[in-house]
Order: sequence, then structure tokens, then C-alpha cells
Amino acid sequence: MSQAAENAPLFIEAFYDGCESLRSEADLTVPEVGRINRILSEHGVGYEIRPPALVAVGLHQPIPVPERYQSLDEQAQEIVQQSLQQSEKLLAEGHPRQAVQEILWLMESVVTAFKGLGTGEDTIEAKYFNKIAQELRTKRKGQTIEQVLSWLTTLHGYLSSPTGGGVRHGADLKSGITINADEGRLYCNLIRSYVTFLMSEHERMSR
Repeated sequence: MSQAAENAPLFIEAFYDGCESLRSEADLTVPEVGRINRILSEHGVGYEIRPPALVAVGLHQPIPVPERYQSLDEQAQEIVQQSLQQSEKLLAEGHPRQAVQEILWLMESVVTAFKGLGTGEDTIEAKYFNKIAQELRTKRKGQTIEQVLSWLTTLHGYLSSPTGGGVRHGADLKSGITINADEGRLYCNLIRSYVTFLMSEHERMSR
């Protein structure tokens, strides 16, 4: 580690190799890969350990979202931020499916926040994600939100399906897929961008 200190990737590799040697040869308690990746992520190092490889992740930063939304109360603000942080933590620890599952739950929760909001002369009356999305699309035809909700519903259906992401109804063990780290980051960033847009629309409709 001392010899590799001037080069970040070599230092991380030396640290990981040292931990694994101590784990197997000296039976010592050392940090797991998830813990090391979380530290790397918290400090913005730009690398992630995916045994046996060390991968550069500097180009895969999370889509930024506002820390506060004017139309939400304090409890809702906290729920949104906690879910975003939990999703990033799960990605950093090498759990992409769970990360996507967490942020998909957040997206569903954000859509349900539209319940009771006015759309001109009408009010959103549906209670659940699919019905609210369908009602909003019908009452916002020709607007950006109609297309966003169409993309979002398609993504939600794919990720929920046993032969898609399998994050809601379990995965088909014969023909299903496993979400890898790069796919997990892609899905999380897509959903973060949708959440940001929807919350901006929620603020506008709440005025």
C-alpha cells in the first residue's frame, strides 16, 4: 500500500488484496467489498471494486435532484431524500437489484402524491400508481408529462416483470435476467430524472 500510495487504483487494489490475505491467512475481521465501495462512493473516488476487477465509475454519477420540493411537507421531504440515499448506498455496496427496487418504490410514491391535485376543472381521483398515471396522461394530452408517464409506465412494467428486471414480482429463474451494476446505475438514473420532472410538475400543479 505504501508503494502504491501515489496511484489511486493501485492503492485500492493493494488495500483490497491485503484485506483478502488477512481474511484467509490470519482469520482477521476486515472490511467487506460493500463497505469499501461505500467509502469510495462517499468520497467520490471514482472507482468501485467488482471482484476480481476494479472499475472506473467516475462517468456514472447519479442524476442530481433538488434537496427540497416546495409542494411537499417535511415528512415527505425526508422520505424522498432517505430513499434516494438508500438507493445510492445499495449501488455502492454492489446490490443493483435492491437499489433499483428502492428507487422504483420512490417513483411509485411520488406518482401517488398527485392524488387529489387539480388538472384544470378536474381532480386526480385514482389512488394507485397505474391508475393515477393513466388518469394524468388522459388529462394532460399533448403535454410533456403525457409522454414522460408513457415512458415511465413502460419502464415500470419491464422492471416489475419476472422476465424483465424482476424487482417487484420476483424473477423467472429459467428465463429472467439479473440486473448488473451498469444496468442498475442506468435504471436508477432514469428513474431519478423522472422523479425530478414529476416533482417539478407536482409543484406547478399545487400552486
